[in-house]
Amino acid sequence: MAMSVTSSSAISGPISYASSEHKAPQIGSFRPVDRSNVSLPSVSFSRRQCSVKPVNAEPKRNDSIVPLAATVTSPEVAEKVEVEDYEQLSKDLENASPLEIMDKALAKFGNDIAIAFSGAEDVALIEYARLTGRPFRVFSLDTGRLNPETYQFFDAVEKHYGIRIEYMFPDAVEVQGLVRSKGLFSFYEDGHQECCRVRKVRPLRRALKGLRAWITGQRKDQSPGTRAEVPVVQIDPAFEGLDGGVGSLVKWNPVANVHGTDIWNFLRAMDVPVNSLHSRGYVSIGCEPCTRPVLPGQHEREGRWWWEDAKAKECGLHKGNLKQEDENKNGNGQANGTATVSDLFESQSLVTLSRNGIENLAKLENRKEAWLVVLYAPWCPFCQAMEGSYVELAEKLAGSSGVKVGKFRADGDEKEFAKNELQLGSFPTILFFPKHSSQPIKYSSEKRDVESLMAFVKALR
Repeated sequence: MAMSVTSSSAISGPISYASSEHKAPQIGSFRPVDRSNVSLPSVSFSRRQCSVKPVNAEPKRNDSIVPLAATVTSPEVAEKVEVEDYEQLSKDLENASPLEIMDKALAKFGNDIAIAFSGAEDVALIEYARLTGRPFRVFSLDTGRLNPETYQFFDAVEKHYGIRIEYMFPDAVEVQGLVRSKGLFSFYEDGHQECCRVRKVRPLRRALKGLRAWITGQRKDQSPGTRAEVPVVQIDPAFEGLDGGVGSLVKWNPVANVHGTDIWNFLRAMDVPVNSLHSRGYVSIGCEPCTRPVLPGQHEREGRWWWEDAKAKECGLHKGNLKQEDENKNGNGQANGTATVSDLFESQSLVTLSRNGIENLAKLENRKEAWLVVLYAPWCPFCQAMEGSYVELAEKLAGSSGVKVGKFRADGDEKEFAKNELQLGSFPTILFFPKHSSQPIKYSSEKRDVESLMAFVKALR
């Protein structure tokens, strides 16, 4: 996903939009979205919109998402979301138009939902939201490494729709540590996951902790290796929402079943501004060092991370798309024939325990320090969802806390051992090893945010 910098110093030279707003060229035929199954309420858009006042200034930002993430905020307090079977809802909406799906999402979640905007053709999501006549919010991730054209596009979109996009930024200390230790372009040598984790995934996680649902521009035809089965709506498999815990965040994909050519026909028909990079061969647009134009006949995702495995083209924002089956793992804990998943909890504040290491730790009755250890599998979406919280906890406990933080990969050949000796029931399992007891204490709550984990440690320390 693309992100944007609000500082003018990030772009060299003045930028004028008075006469250079890029619009989708008026070519090709527009095929209207089939609304034969649509049952939108009869609405007068002008009457609905006039009751909503755009927010043109943000007096104060909250570091967790977007207090007023985008555009227009709903004057009413969102009602409590009722429990719903989202798997069945996805089936019910399988043949619905993007406009109907967008309307359903905004109506259901009100001010607790926001559109994730990357600065590419997903501007169609904002146009669909506008057409519903409902208030909506928009946020975007700014890695600090986007193309200048993408920053210009963000500004053009804000002016076109009269909105304020809420930008999320990576932690400056984390970025500094990564660049100082590994350089500016380490991803060309050891993969993009670490950089994306710092610049994109963790800022996104902070953003989503302030929401109950989010809207993405994922399409099934974007990446056959990872997105071919993207549903219209789902419980997010990798991130947590405002209420915390498994199932606390709903993910909407209104254009999941729409072909890319139909998206572009829609943009042209509605005279929507587009990123000028598209006219130069860029289709899928991300950070500048990791995006390039594609040639005729190439798939759009071939322009992203072209030096890596073509089957795993995900930065981590949609990591739940990387399917791994629990029961059919090889010795490395990965399903045969599926994409490799990067390891988790990579931090200098964490100790990686081997089989011998955790066996010795479990046998000790008098330890110099207490230990907190997570039993995990890198392919597990719930392990992925708690990565940021666990690493942050480890960094807070590093030094003089008297508690060491570790991790033990417990899938594959180690799974039976972990079940029999370490109380593993499901991933992740978190254990606390006290200083003066050999018996580890299992963390039983599904709340895995920093505050909850720290309270568990303090109560036992």
